[in-house]
Amino acid sequence: MNIISKLKKEWFLVGMVVAIALAMISADVGRSGGLIHLDKLTGIGVAIVFFLHGLGLSPAAIKAGITNWRLHIYIQLATFLAYPLLWVLFGDLFLAYMPAALAFGFCYLFVLPSTISSSVAMTSVGKGNVPGAIFNASLSSILGIVITPLLIQLFMGFEGVQLDLMASVISIAKLLLLPMILGQLARPLLLSFAEKHKAVVNKVDKYVILLIVYNAFCDSVANRIWQSFSIEMLVTAIVICTLVLLFMVHLFQWGARRSKFELADEVAAVFCGTKKTLAAGIPMATVIFGSDPNLGMILLPIMLYHPIQIFYCAILASRYAAQSEQTQTVSAS
Repeated sequence: MNIISKLKKEWFLVGMVVAIALAMISADVGRSGGLIHLDKLTGIGVAIVFFLHGLGLSPAAIKAGITNWRLHIYIQLATFLAYPLLWVLFGDLFLAYMPAALAFGFCYLFVLPSTISSSVAMTSVGKGNVPGAIFNASLSSILGIVITPLLIQLFMGFEGVQLDLMASVISIAKLLLLPMILGQLARPLLLSFAEKHKAVVNKVDKYVILLIVYNAFCDSVANRIWQSFSIEMLVTAIVICTLVLLFMVHLFQWGARRSKFELADEVAAVFCGTKKTLAAGIPMATVIFGSDPNLGMILLPIMLYHPIQIFYCAILASRYAAQSEQTQTVSAS
């Protein structure tokens, strides 16, 4: 019974494994242009997800976090400078020892923006600066619409990746930013309805991600790209994702303390700075890489990094919460 309850609690991670397993046996059903045209269905789903993100963003909370400019600069540099530097330093090593598509997947992981929902959620659990987290996670998502394809062009443009930068930015803006703006505009009308059905609304993005994962892996299986991919390479990818997360978390903790951030700001900096978005990353990849048959392998690093970051950051958030309560107790006495 404990195992069953645990599986129910982690249904999203279980769902990702199931989606990949189903793709192995039903690729013709879920592939792009296949029996159910899942690629078109997921496009509609992504628009709904970011409409709901816009609907849930509180303008008052975002305004409350705007003035903390040191925190904003720190988080955005962590996301769009520190992580991309990993590719600058180790990109040639990745390309030398793993398939090019998987290496480019790590490049893509490093240049992605932060998450919104889990960054804010972890900051809240860790008793951190929630308004600052909301502002920076939202800003990161908006900046990523331009910066992510720009960095992909810079790092991969001379490695056989053909990317029309302006077309990609426009397509990503239509896919992600426009629905978010429409959600903000609809907030006065639909917020109360969304709050009443919060349990369902909070799961919509996960359902859509599962469909996109299924679609991407069906395409990969249909194009036979996994035949040259070994278990050893999968284990290597997991180890790299884990080491990157651990290194970056502790680097940003050290930097936040050296910058003399308050504990609440450190919490926001660590969680917003180290998170990489799966919700926006997968649809952005479908725009940037198009119908590339290697898309499943390109997406593998972010799909591995996502559960690892959630697992470790949940543990870290609990530690921060205990530290915050201890600090408050000492201050009160």
